[in-house]
Order: sequence, then structure tokens, then C-alpha cells
Amino acid sequence: MMSVTPLFPAPPVQIVFDRLELDRIMQLYGRMVAAGLWRDYALDLGRDRAVFSAFRRSSERPECRVVKEPALRNRQGQYALIGEAGQTLKRGNELEAVLAPAFRRLLKLAD
Repeated sequence: MMSVTPLFPAPPVQIVFDRLELDRIMQLYGRMVAAGLWRDYALDLGRDRAVFSAFRRSSERPECRVVKEPALRNRQGQYALIGEAGQTLKRGNELEAVLAPAFRRLLKLAD
């Protein structure tokens, strides 16, 4: 029996936000910055999930996190909106629906 050994190992799989997802998230971020609520953000791209974190100040823990976990697509939904204390605010397969509570918060502040 012969076994084939690859010369170059396969590159590690990395989960990322695609252009449309990142555009929608950055629209929310821009509106929150304009309202004076958020000042900084961070992206964490890993093997099993991608996380966008928004901060009031860069020295604090994130006020809001948008998590993309494709492994949960068929169960709970691949997107999650997570609050400052770690509670899951919304989960689903539609990014628009998951970001809706953050947009509603922005509308309440404008009133």
C-alpha cells in the first residue's frame, strides 16, 4: 500500500464576514459612532467563528458582538448578537434580523 503525502499542507480554514455582511455591520457601526455610542471596533477571525466587537471605549469589554458561526447554520442560526454581559440578544440565519435590536436601540435614542 502506498500513501501519498502532500508536499504542502492545506491552508487552515478561516471563517470571515463576506463583503455584504461586513458592509451591513459597518453601516450599523457608523451610525452608532455618529450617535456617540461606539468609538472602537475589533475583528476576530478564527477557524470556527468570526466576531465583530464594538466598544464604547477601547479599554472596556465590548458592548456588542456580532458572531458568525457557520457550524450552527442548521441548528440555531449562524449569526448571533451578543450583549455586553454575554447574553445572546438575537440569533438567526438572516443578518438583518439579527442586527434589528441594535438598529431599534439607535432609533429609540433619536426620539
